Amino acid sequence: MILDVCCGSRMFYFDKNNKSTIYMDIRKERFDIHGKHVNVNPDVIGDFRNIPFKNEMFNLVIFDPPHLKWAGPNSIMKGQYGQLDIDTWQQDLEKGFDECMRVLKKHGTLIFKWSECQISLMQVLAVTKYKPLLGNQRGRTHWIVFYKE
Repeated sequence: MILDVCCGSRMFYFDKNNKSTIYMDIRKERFDIHGKHVNVNPDVIGDFRNIPFKNEMFNLVIFDPPHLKWAGPNSIMKGQYGQLDIDTWQQDLEKGFDECMRVLKKHGTLIFKWSECQISLMQVLAVTKYKPLLGNQRGRTHWIVFYKE
């Protein structure tokens, strides 16, 4: 079983309705902004800092949290991806990693996606005690894999 804890509008999925995946997000909403349609329609409404599932339930967890600390009220980026709290983003991401690992089975995989438009990947990795197994280290958008021993 797969859990995506910040599914948003499922933009990077080839199959946006994969039967093996539970799509979770803190919001459920549909709107148009700057000519783009945004449809956030999770299976479960929940917060990545307090995932509403039991320990060690999932083989794969996907963690693609908001990556903006600041954005205008009518920002398309904020509309599509959400926004972190400017004062608590470090604690929020730390708690998110802890929760993702809590619901991940032993020998499970966590895929973390991060865009460096406002916060560097190194700043994000510094807030978690978990060490990445592999991922791309160049460019602005990173896909990082963690493995739970």
